[in-house]
Amino acid sequence: MLQNLETLAREAKSWPFEQARNLLAHVLKKRLAEAERAEAKALIDAGKADEALAKFEALRRPVILETGYGPSGLPHMGTFGEVARTTMVRNAFRALTGDHWKTRLIAFSDDMDGLRKVPEGVPNPEMLREDLHLSLTRVRDPFGTHDSFGAHNNARLRAFLDSFGFDYEFMSSTETYKSGRFDATLLTLLERFDAVQAIMLPTLGEERRATYSPFLPVSPITGHVLQVPTLERNVEKGTITFEDPAGEPGNRTEVPVTGGHVKLQWKPDWAMRWVALDIDYEMSGKDLIESVRESSKVCRALGGTPPEGFNYELFLDIEGKKISKSKGNGLTMDEWLRYGTPESLSWYMFQSPKSAKSLHFNVIPRAIDDYLAFIESYKTQEPLKRIDNAVWSIHAGDPPTHTSPVSFALLLNLVGVANASSKAQLWAYFAKYLPDATPENEPLLDRLMDHALNYYEDFVKPSKSYRLPDDKEKAALLDLAARLKALPADTTDGELIQNEVYAVGKEQAFEPLRAWFGALYEVLLGASQGPRFGSFAAIYGLPQTIALIEAGANGELAKSSKE
Repeated sequence: MLQNLETLAREAKSWPFEQARNLLAHVLKKRLAEAERAEAKALIDAGKADEALAKFEALRRPVILETGYGPSGLPHMGTFGEVARTTMVRNAFRALTGDHWKTRLIAFSDDMDGLRKVPEGVPNPEMLREDLHLSLTRVRDPFGTHDSFGAHNNARLRAFLDSFGFDYEFMSSTETYKSGRFDATLLTLLERFDAVQAIMLPTLGEERRATYSPFLPVSPITGHVLQVPTLERNVEKGTITFEDPAGEPGNRTEVPVTGGHVKLQWKPDWAMRWVALDIDYEMSGKDLIESVRESSKVCRALGGTPPEGFNYELFLDIEGKKISKSKGNGLTMDEWLRYGTPESLSWYMFQSPKSAKSLHFNVIPRAIDDYLAFIESYKTQEPLKRIDNAVWSIHAGDPPTHTSPVSFALLLNLVGVANASSKAQLWAYFAKYLPDATPENEPLLDRLMDHALNYYEDFVKPSKSYRLPDDKEKAALLDLAARLKALPADTTDGELIQNEVYAVGKEQAFEPLRAWFGALYEVLLGASQGPRFGSFAAIYGLPQTIALIEAGANGELAKSSKE
């Protein structure tokens, strides 16, 4: 699905393709001399990436994208967003190069980091308190299911990513340090210790500067990851010397910087990974711009080339404040997936990543319906519009041809008006409108029903506010009821019903016409907005809709809502 799209990918304007083109330029510059670069670019632009790879050996190595995860807590919305967005860039790059160039996505877990504090909401906190400062892969698992807390959270991360179908390679910091894969770069850092210190020390406060070292030795006595000064370095032996707080006062302990005996502070660690793993692309939040800059300097000091990057904006709560895990003012993955689909979350992550957006319950219904609308638009769009459509990036160029026959907004209102508490009740309303529909052949609709029932019960129902119609609105409502009575009682033609709604609004001289629809929603549904009324009535049933309209016109709905 990602082949023969090179021309479209070069012209696409959406941000994943902008990033893919930046990544391509970065890799060509990183791996080829200027003259070779121009020739390779010309071949790739001509749709001959396979020829470019065949000619230039340096291009045959995979292009590597990385995302990072700190396993002191469970995977969260930011974890999903970073992997989803990076995957979108990866797929755009594959399209740009005709899918000839192998790519890899590494999901890196920083599980060798020491546990600095006990996370909230975790069982057996006293056990974790005893294990403070140990590497996360040596901290006991408070859940009792894995060999360590780090292993537990890594397993959750992998299950989390697998559930969304992400294509990635998991990499553990502990395993990678111990395997020796980082050894060569660690020895280079030892050799260039002073250059790294010259980069890092000016970024620190006076007290921290006095004791800072990029190396965090693992105590041979306690296993703690220590933040202690490096007293001596021996480049020939590949060791550092430090004073172990658990030893006798004034002791000097010497350990190799290789083989997992030390870990790096996180900014030098980030830079070291870029070099050792040959990372070509990594995005990060806007709050890490300075950290990226400092790590990039360290990367260059180690003889590497910092990856192409992208800084996305952070999410805000409903009051416009920065989301904080400790404050709990955001939206968790489990919460989104209770009320909305994974596809709607991917759609939300795609939109304007460089703009701050509210991440709260109120954005979910719109995200679901916008995703459905983009799927419908995709079907009739020309190729250049299609490749810029969010659903192309969400589904790697192969979006579904069928989604849901009705909107989420309509389902929410159907749940409320029908006072439904189960999917069986909702499916009963669809028996006439979609007689051939079943949960098996309309699986998305079936899933949306679950989400609608949950969302209505938790958010819509408590905020319902019906009002009385004024005299003009009452006359219009009774007029609409009379017109609908003139139609066959088994009418399921939503357009026919909608035409009658429009006719009443025009005849009753509502100005603007949307004031008439606002009255329908506020009087009949207890909300400021709602679904296309004709479609809603077709599914709810004409006799039931007529009864609803008459009850609203006579003030019964507003009265009963206050009782």
